[in-house]
Amino acid sequence: MTTILLPKRQKRFTGKKVSLTISAWVLGFLFFAPYFQMLLTALKPKEEITSIPPTYFPKKWAFENFINVWKEIPLGTFIKSSFIISMSATLIVIFIAVPAAYYVARNNFRGRKVFLFLVLVTQMFAPTALVIGIFREIAKLNLVNTYLGLILVYAAFNMAFSIWILSSFFSSIPQEIEEAAWIDGCSRVSTLVRIVLPLSLPGLATAFIFTFIAAWNEFVIALTLTSSPEQEPLTVGLTALIGFYQVQWQYLFAGSLIAIVPVVILFGLIEKWLVGGLTAGSVK
Repeated sequence: MTTILLPKRQKRFTGKKVSLTISAWVLGFLFFAPYFQMLLTALKPKEEITSIPPTYFPKKWAFENFINVWKEIPLGTFIKSSFIISMSATLIVIFIAVPAAYYVARNNFRGRKVFLFLVLVTQMFAPTALVIGIFREIAKLNLVNTYLGLILVYAAFNMAFSIWILSSFFSSIPQEIEEAAWIDGCSRVSTLVRIVLPLSLPGLATAFIFTFIAAWNEFVIALTLTSSPEQEPLTVGLTALIGFYQVQWQYLFAGSLIAIVPVVILFGLIEKWLVGGLTAGSVK
């Protein structure tokens, strides 16, 4: 028997592919350049940061800055506070936004488009513009300088976007799939949990990570509503490194890089769901 060997397909690099590849590398470099500069600054001794002429790379690598920053400020306490506040606000948003978005997606009630428009408009209001009113309301509830005060504010400001994005995902799921589940004896709640939510993992992941990052990075409201290191989140806690006469840049950059790590880890975990969630559970 004669075996016919087929020639291997060779990859053809067209001008379009080359230009797209180069553009991707350039954009990647521009995106990571500030973080790389932060890392280099965090690894410099204090005297090198203010030296003239300045140097791009450290002459002496001060890796101990990432250890000493934990001694300069209660960094662990700040990280714990940020995680509790951000995760609690995110879970509240998801718990309320899912049924609200599902109802909006599956019920064509009067004023539905106006409701969705108003929901989106509320996202345009910056918390900074409402900080005085927010402080007065939180003060009336005796929630100033507490986790709960920040959790409620962050959940309120991120609820609108989550409802809007989840309703779009729910609307894209064919209703025939739900009707088939109802015929099999599933209730509305069971259909939502067992059918709709697995098919909406990309939307859930988007709402989850958007809310978490928005709460994790928020500064103005946290600065207004907290005053003790035990309740201050990381964004406010890092300002302790900024003094009246000097700024400890090496520790400030080191702490800022440490603050990025939890968000990067969370995004890495959810990114898998963004890819696999589109088809999960749709076909047996």
